[in-house]
Amino acid sequence: MRFGETNVLTNLTFSVSEGSSLAIIGPNGAGKSVLLRSLLGSIPFDGTVEWAPGTRVGYVPQKLDIERGLPLTGNDLLRARLALAPESDVSIAHALDIVGLPSAAGDKLIGTFSGGQFQRLLIGFALLGKPTVLLLDEPTSGVDQPGQEQINALLHRLQHEQRLTILFISHDLSVVYSYSDDVLCLSRTKPCFGPPKQTLTPQVLEDLYGTPLRYHVHEP
Repeated sequence: MRFGETNVLTNLTFSVSEGSSLAIIGPNGAGKSVLLRSLLGSIPFDGTVEWAPGTRVGYVPQKLDIERGLPLTGNDLLRARLALAPESDVSIAHALDIVGLPSAAGDKLIGTFSGGQFQRLLIGFALLGKPTVLLLDEPTSGVDQPGQEQINALLHRLQHEQRLTILFISHDLSVVYSYSDDVLCLSRTKPCFGPPKQTLTPQVLEDLYGTPLRYHVHEP
């Protein structure tokens, strides 16, 4: 994958099993967001992306390019998404309930949502399209610690209850160990892929981030 003459990702091949969770990690500039945008088909690239027949992809961005001061309610935002998926049988009320927001939250202006509430709203927005695959670009960015834990638990529950295949970008290795079946490590040299406990060795992490890292895996 390249922008102009600049190669961003090269020699990258991986597959994700249905109903599993893949964490994508790597230093800034390694191409994590570029990869998600390529999977969405929103940028041109060299190579092939193959989805299983019947795949429906939902996307939760790191941030929404919309002015939070607009006189727009949560329901307004969800209705706009539902208008693009008239075949969906997921109602706005059900989408709010799935992500743990009370129905009254739909009447609030989006500018009054906390960071965690707004991320939940964006997840509900994506679920209105009844996706089988959910792509998330740092879904807990800008959310306080308790909110991060709640959103990670929510996504884990959705993965299993709705058999969603989830691909998410993260900088938090504890989340990668706790919530992903596999991890894709991106770098400008050699990417690596596999189960976190086998893949994320101290040497791999040092090569990936360019500095010695220490970590301890707490067994459940």
